[in-house]
Amino acid sequence: MNEYTLQRRDCLGLLGCLLLPGLARADALSALNAFIRDVRSGRADFTQTVTSPDGQKKKVSSGRFEFQRPNRFRFAYLKPYPQTLVGDGQKVWIHDPDLNQVTVRPWSQALGSTPAALLAGQSLEREFELKPLPSAAGIDWVQATPRQTGGTIVAMKAGFRGTSWVALEIADSFGQRSLIEFGAMQSDVGFGAEAFRFVPPPGAEVNEG
Repeated sequence: MNEYTLQRRDCLGLLGCLLLPGLARADALSALNAFIRDVRSGRADFTQTVTSPDGQKKKVSSGRFEFQRPNRFRFAYLKPYPQTLVGDGQKVWIHDPDLNQVTVRPWSQALGSTPAALLAGQSLEREFELKPLPSAAGIDWVQATPRQTGGTIVAMKAGFRGTSWVALEIADSFGQRSLIEFGAMQSDVGFGAEAFRFVPPPGAEVNEG
C-alpha cells in the first residue's frame, strides 16, 4: 500500500471518517465544552502524524482546518497530497484531486461518532463518553470514546493548553494512531457564504453512498 493510498485511508478514517493534574483535568473537560459552546467559527493550520501499529513507521501530512457552526467545516490536506473534506450541513464531500474523484455522503451517515463530529460540534454527551485524563507535556487531555461501537474510530483524545485546543489524537481499528496538532486558532472568523459550499470540478467522477 503506497503513501498516497495510506493518506486517502487516513482521510476517510477521519470521517469514519480539532496545566496541572487534578483540578486541571476537570478544566480540560470544561475547556472542551466551552469550545463547542462558545467558539462559533475558526481556522487553524494543522500537522497530522500517523504512526503504524508497531510504532516504527510515521508519515506526516499538513493542511488547514476551518469550521462554522452549525455543522460546517473544511478539512484540507495540502501536503504531501491534496485532499479535501467539506461538510455543508447536509452532505459531506471528499475530494481527491489526483484521482479527480468525489465521494458524497449524507451528513447523518458520514459523521456519527467521528473526529469531524467532535470538531463540528455535535451533541458530545450523546455521541461520546467523555473522561478527563492526566496532563502530559503541558497539555491537558480529554478522552472521547464513541458510544456507538464497531466503527473505524476506537477512541480520541482532545488536547488543550489552557483554553486553546491544540491537539487531537485518534486511535483507529487498524491499530494506527494519528496525532493532529493545531497551530494558533483564529476564532470568530467571518466566512463568506461560499466558504463551505463544494462544487465538483468539471469531469470529476462523483460517487454517492
